[in-house]
Amino acid sequence: MVAATHGPLAGLRIIELDMPGSVLFAGMLLADLGCDVIRIRRPGSEGSALAAALYRGRSEVSLDLSQAAGREQALSLIAEADGVIEGYRPGVAEQVGLDPARCLALNPRLVYARTSGWGREGPLAGTPGNDINHLALSGALHAIGPAAAPVPPLNLIGEYAGGSLFLALGLVSAILAAQATGRGQVIEAAQVDGTASMMSLYYALHASGRWSDVRAANMVDGGAPYYRCYACADGRHVAVGALDPQAFRALCTGLGIAAEKFDQFDRSCWPALTEEFAAAFASRGRDEWAALFEGGEGCVSPVLSLTEAPLHPHNRARGTFAASGGAMQPMPAPRFSATPAGILPAAEESVAEVLARWGAS
Repeated sequence: MVAATHGPLAGLRIIELDMPGSVLFAGMLLADLGCDVIRIRRPGSEGSALAAALYRGRSEVSLDLSQAAGREQALSLIAEADGVIEGYRPGVAEQVGLDPARCLALNPRLVYARTSGWGREGPLAGTPGNDINHLALSGALHAIGPAAAPVPPLNLIGEYAGGSLFLALGLVSAILAAQATGRGQVIEAAQVDGTASMMSLYYALHASGRWSDVRAANMVDGGAPYYRCYACADGRHVAVGALDPQAFRALCTGLGIAAEKFDQFDRSCWPALTEEFAAAFASRGRDEWAALFEGGEGCVSPVLSLTEAPLHPHNRARGTFAASGGAMQPMPAPRFSATPAGILPAAEESVAEVLARWGAS
């Protein structure tokens, strides 16, 4: 049993219909925050070691949803739950008899939260696609990377932010509404919608003429010489984020460059300034520059690898990472003063054990 007694969402009961991607990460976030998440997985699909960290904090129930007995057991859990998270292709939940209409008829206060790449309406609904495809149609992918070609930002923006985070926020919001009204509802978190929402600032800037629709030509897309990464003498990199004039002056001082030679916001100066910054950073190793700028106003940080990041003194002091289950993992975020979140290992339970723990008849 892994029922959480910690976190701000302790006591909420969530059924996770096991799927990789957005549902898997959303289930981890909800469990980290205290939800009692029951992950229903197919028999024999224990999951890979690569995803083991994302399974943390949930009870796992093995059910064959293609069989009537498995579906009935799943519905017995859904009848006692506050929410369901589901990421099947359109029509699959209906085929196995776990569609929103049936679930809400059984449990009218239920929140049924669905996620997908394209959503369930529109010409592309139900067609194949992955994170990079959803980013492409939102406008976000076009804006990321060097001028030569867009660069996929892992699956962080589309699948996890546009999908998982919007799914979790929508679920909790709808549960609050259900607690007030007694009425549940169906919510949909499409990756293309969530990603487009996160691009609101850049669409507004573009509409006002303050954002060029060209990569690496703007203030925070790598175009500005004071907001980008530079290679150092040892082949590693530093990240520079000296956006305001005070930070810009501190950056130039640390690099031995006369700040008064350049108008920071005059784009015609950017090519020459980029060359000077690149030459300066190439003269020393990454850690030398990190030490020189540490604690100052120049906004220069070392670009750390996955191995290095958990060892950085700041991350160690905050406990941002910790070894759990034999591997280094990021710890729950955000942080709560009165109801701290935490992590628990995954555990196997039977449907009967879950229902008994929930006090169901």
